[in-house]
Amino acid sequence: MTRTFTYSGSPAHIVFGNGASTEVGTWIEKLGCKRALVLSTPHQAADGEALAKRLGPLAAGTFSGAAMHTPVEVTEAAMSKAQEVKADCVVALGGGSTTGLGKAIAYRTDLPQIVIPTTYAGSEVTPILGQTENGEKTTVRDAKILPEVVIYDPELTIGLPVAMSVTSGLNAMAHAAEALYARDRNPISTLMATEGLRALKAALPVLIKEPKNLDARGDALYGAWLCGTVLGTVGMALHHKICHTLGGSFDMPHAETHAVMLPHTIGFNAVAVPDLLKPVADIFGGSAGGGLHDFAKSVSAPLTLKELGLKQSDLDRAAEIATKNPYWNPRPFDRAAIRALLQDAWEGRRPQN
Repeated sequence: MTRTFTYSGSPAHIVFGNGASTEVGTWIEKLGCKRALVLSTPHQAADGEALAKRLGPLAAGTFSGAAMHTPVEVTEAAMSKAQEVKADCVVALGGGSTTGLGKAIAYRTDLPQIVIPTTYAGSEVTPILGQTENGEKTTVRDAKILPEVVIYDPELTIGLPVAMSVTSGLNAMAHAAEALYARDRNPISTLMATEGLRALKAALPVLIKEPKNLDARGDALYGAWLCGTVLGTVGMALHHKICHTLGGSFDMPHAETHAVMLPHTIGFNAVAVPDLLKPVADIFGGSAGGGLHDFAKSVSAPLTLKELGLKQSDLDRAAEIATKNPYWNPRPFDRAAIRALLQDAWEGRRPQN
């Protein structure tokens, strides 16, 4: 069979291995830089300070104000700090919030980025920036958003709480699941998505029982890299649109929202493309959406939007925002369909498809 497709590989340097984070100084110098601004969230401020101390004169300073959904006002504050300390690159240490801040700075300034992920978000290997302003989350795709270097060190994820490990892993799975039916999918993206799903499905149950199991931590980080890479390679659809709506307009927690919505959005689209979602059904058992729901339940992930704090009275507005601007999805939908899907997710019903 003759296949017609286009595949563009990421130009980022991927450094993977236990202890790999000790090489960050070398990579700063390889980028031709001398003054790195170390970024973190307030929660990981001590880790950011410790990294800056290890970097010595290569660290120009730290900024520990990274926040969920990358608020524009936080980016502006970080840019002021970068200018103040005359930073010539940024080093983002942490999860999706810190990675997003580094991307937002790079997008506006062209400063080189090094990312050291400590969760399984996967956004560190995408040329996509999601940011929030005036209560709405928008996304930008641009090659200069992609970090130059990503350092994956499983040892840095040992301290990631089990609950966060689970929701972060399911967040990564969402990238891979949607990549399977992406309009611009290709054989490479499908292989990476399938392998990423398998790796995370195998790793997460082990992490629940053995949070310090380095092999499982490495497998989860490997899966997250694969899932994030396909997110940056092909387009996303309904799942990501709904999650961006809930996060940007209702300040819902990012990874947890992905975890709750994933079985429902995949189950919804499985009606239209069961063949493309067969890898999900094969890996998780039963139907694609039902299998994901059962797996999420088995690893004690949140199963309802209600438990995340979304009010039932918010569902109408969420459906309206999510359908305001048309976008591609393998299964046609209207506001009523999305409202029903959100209701199912709010209540935590098990998808049938």
